[in-house]
Amino acid sequence: MTNSKLENYKKRIFSGIQPTGNLHLGNYLGAIRNWVNLQKDFFSIFSIVDLHAITIPQKPSQLKSSTYEVAAAIIASGIDPKKAIVFNQSSVKEHAELAWIFNCVCKIGWLNRMTQFKEKAGKNREKASVGLYGYPVLMASDILLYKATHVPVGDDQKQHIELARDIASSFNNMFSGKNEKDFFILPEPQILGQATRVMSLRDGKKKMSKSDISDLSRINLTDTKEEISNKIKKAKTDPLPLPTSLEELENRPEASNLLNIYSSLSNQSIEFTLSQFSGKGFSFFKPKLIELAVETLNPISFEMRKLLKDTNEIDNILKNGADKAREIAEPILKDVKYLVGFII
Repeated sequence: MTNSKLENYKKRIFSGIQPTGNLHLGNYLGAIRNWVNLQKDFFSIFSIVDLHAITIPQKPSQLKSSTYEVAAAIIASGIDPKKAIVFNQSSVKEHAELAWIFNCVCKIGWLNRMTQFKEKAGKNREKASVGLYGYPVLMASDILLYKATHVPVGDDQKQHIELARDIASSFNNMFSGKNEKDFFILPEPQILGQATRVMSLRDGKKKMSKSDISDLSRINLTDTKEEISNKIKKAKTDPLPLPTSLEELENRPEASNLLNIYSSLSNQSIEFTLSQFSGKGFSFFKPKLIELAVETLNPISFEMRKLLKDTNEIDNILKNGADKAREIAEPILKDVKYLVGFII
């Protein structure tokens, strides 16, 4: 994909996912499935952001295996490498180079306002890495390196898109001539409606997480149909029948979670799901949820296991994706260097 061809696409998306490993149903419904839909309408660039991952200490072997797992998950879920660019971030050095230039544009006060750093660093802020503090600057370089017009994000990332816009504006003011067109466009957050918040199958008040001690708390994307079925059968519920309204669900977190999962997997509103199962017991509802979950997830888990058994196909996809990404990134970074005043 050459830079001139890129300009033919008026809508361009960049989105990244960290290689955390043990991907589960929440990751699929919250991000990956949205990517699959977006590639139909946008020129899409999807990256496994391994540079972001090392802002928190990682075991090298685990980082590598997690990168393969995430790549397998997005490919198995329906991302088409022939339509979208898929690559691991560290394979395109322009991300880090542009991030350094943006470090010299971004103001410390802007980073001090970033709430995610405060949450992740916690009380041990003095021991946090510089990488964790400057994470949003690298994220801005990820987006602006491809002149993305839209970035699909959840509410927790909207502040980072605002920072990317601030950096783009500041760069334009510093280095674009007054009578010239701004070099960077300001990316727009792509909010994909109400985010699917998937909770633990063992505690409807806790978010589904790979770090939960109990494997029964989550449906992993690599689970077999037998494992999916067993986990839903054992999912915590309450003794009451399913209600008729959302108001009646307010104090029933486990019921709300299972209904939300069913609604998300079937692409329908929770109100419609309630109309289907109102008054029914969980003994009736759970087999329906199992059938739907297995139908949706089993083909993904099967394909993931096949891809991970021999990673040559993943290696080829990531390498080809990195080559395509670099075709776009190199000339844009070269123009940035020229504007800054570097000898190129």
